[in-house]
Amino acid sequence: MLDDAALQKLALKLFEIDAFKFGDFKMKVGINSPVYFDLRVVVSHPDVMDTLTDLLTEFIANKKLDTAGVHLCGVPYTALPVATLISIKGNKPMLIRRKEAKKYGTKKLIEGKFNAGDKCLIIEDVVTSGSSILETVDDLRSEGLIVTDAIVVVDREQGGVQNTEEKGVRMHSLFTLSYLLKVVLEAKLIEEGTVKAVGKYIAACQIRSDGSFMHGNGTKVINELSRVRMTFEARADLAKCPLAKELLRLIAAKKTTLCLAADLTTSEAILNLAEAAGPYICVLKTHVDIVSDFSIQFAHSLQSLAKKHNFLLLEDRKFADIGNTVAQQYAGGLYRIAEWADLVTVHSLPGQGVLKGLKSAIGERPADSPRGVFLLAEMSTEGALTDEKYSAATMKIATEMDTDFVAGIVCQSKDLVASPGLLQLTPGIKLEDGVDELGQLYDSPDRVVKERGADICVVGRGILNSKSPAETARIYRDRLWQAYIERITEDTNGTSAN
Repeated sequence: MLDDAALQKLALKLFEIDAFKFGDFKMKVGINSPVYFDLRVVVSHPDVMDTLTDLLTEFIANKKLDTAGVHLCGVPYTALPVATLISIKGNKPMLIRRKEAKKYGTKKLIEGKFNAGDKCLIIEDVVTSGSSILETVDDLRSEGLIVTDAIVVVDREQGGVQNTEEKGVRMHSLFTLSYLLKVVLEAKLIEEGTVKAVGKYIAACQIRSDGSFMHGNGTKVINELSRVRMTFEARADLAKCPLAKELLRLIAAKKTTLCLAADLTTSEAILNLAEAAGPYICVLKTHVDIVSDFSIQFAHSLQSLAKKHNFLLLEDRKFADIGNTVAQQYAGGLYRIAEWADLVTVHSLPGQGVLKGLKSAIGERPADSPRGVFLLAEMSTEGALTDEKYSAATMKIATEMDTDFVAGIVCQSKDLVASPGLLQLTPGIKLEDGVDELGQLYDSPDRVVKERGADICVVGRGILNSKSPAETARIYRDRLWQAYIERITEDTNGTSAN
């Protein structure tokens, strides 16, 4: 019997390294899912890989399968490293199944030394419908190999067991989705509502062996963990970035999604604006390089106002250089941005090195004053060169490489940001939409929140040019918050449930 404490420890570690996450994800089988497993990240954590391999080796032994002379075959490609280590630790021969046969040399589909009639045990990482296992089974059996069992790291419990059994293959899983949800819930890493939402969705989305879906009573299943349908309070539990957690809770407590762009050129004007509009905003966005009389004392005064009125400071620096350069730009120079700005904006153009450079500049931050970044995936100007490929690459950095440092994404479309733990920040908002003389596009609060999925909405000149910035900020706050309430209470027909 496997030690449950060891299983729980591994489950929590998988959650910690983002091997499974919550959001709105397109699956290989063609449906969207509120939970996603990506065990490919395990190869970047040798300690986790070693623990996983040990537990799987013990798990196989405990199953008392007939493994005498058996070969191992990992389903390509994620399961290959795991199968390789089990092969080494268990002293079992291994076969490799190619995705497609070579067009040269031996033109083999199955690599390794074997004979017809030999047994083969399949190793797989995650199973939804079991289709990948069955594809591997077909190829192995076509070579005369006998396949009766498959060892799986995670069973999503969506029909894989039944579908593989129909083809004569018993599936044995180290973890089930239900078990993993139970462990992270008991560790208070997610809330009970999240577990119920995932359970409801998975139960309603069973997949048959022919690839068709069985949706409960035949009604359309709505992903209750969709970012744009969840409350900010619930999303805070799913955020990997500490500053994203703080900001989500701040927004929920203060009931404002308004980010004020304080694009003024004197310290006094910015401080006066922050004092007046502070009660109505969640974030104050600055461009300190346009402030003619900047001083570090001014920055500290901004911090005091942020604490007084409970908002965060976002320096819209748009870092876009190599790691060594951005580290110096962030921590040093005249502005010493890392010292006072909670958040900064960053272009993903240099790749993940820009985030590594920024993180190196701040070192270990105190738990009560974390730092975070917003990655720019899309811009709000006419003719911007941030195309779909660039945006997708930006999201990959945000969700796979630096999840504890990326608080959100600057973008214009709700479909880009799936994870509920990330915030979508959208600029270009006015009570009356349009385009200015320099190509800046503006949209209304309702459209930006409900149609384009914005969580935090940036307003600049719409407030700065008004006769009463404080009163105008209040109006924007109320309009934006109402749009958010309507967004999360829409029913499946797109009408308000209130």
